[in-house]
Amino acid sequence: MSVSLLRRIATPKKALTGGALAVAATGMVFAAAPAQAAPASDSAKAVAQRVIGDSAQFQCFDRIVSHESGWNVTATNSSSGAYGLVQALPGSKMSSAGSDWKTNPETQIKWGHKYMNERYGSPCAAWSHWQANGWY
Repeated sequence: MSVSLLRRIATPKKALTGGALAVAATGMVFAAAPAQAAPASDSAKAVAQRVIGDSAQFQCFDRIVSHESGWNVTATNSSSGAYGLVQALPGSKMSSAGSDWKTNPETQIKWGHKYMNERYGSPCAAWSHWQANGWY
């Protein structure tokens, strides 16, 4: 290694450049795709799959949430004030599932799943009602 390369590596401001030169000089090349965070909707869907369990019931839940909020945890209906993934009206109803109901998808999913089970019998029964009426 040359003295100038060692100086570059030792200089904090140029450490990254020096490190890249050292890697290139030794013939080692690593390629990596940039890291990307999963969209919130994907992580919320994963939570819903875990909470609901049954794949058929999850698919029905997914259809409702996709139509109601597009899996946006802070979705707000400007005319009615319905809020969250499952568009609870009022949104504060979801506080029965947790104090973090405004921002936590898991809290909203648990509340919505319980609501669908209690009111309709299941998410699929709620989806059937949604299809017939355009709401649930």
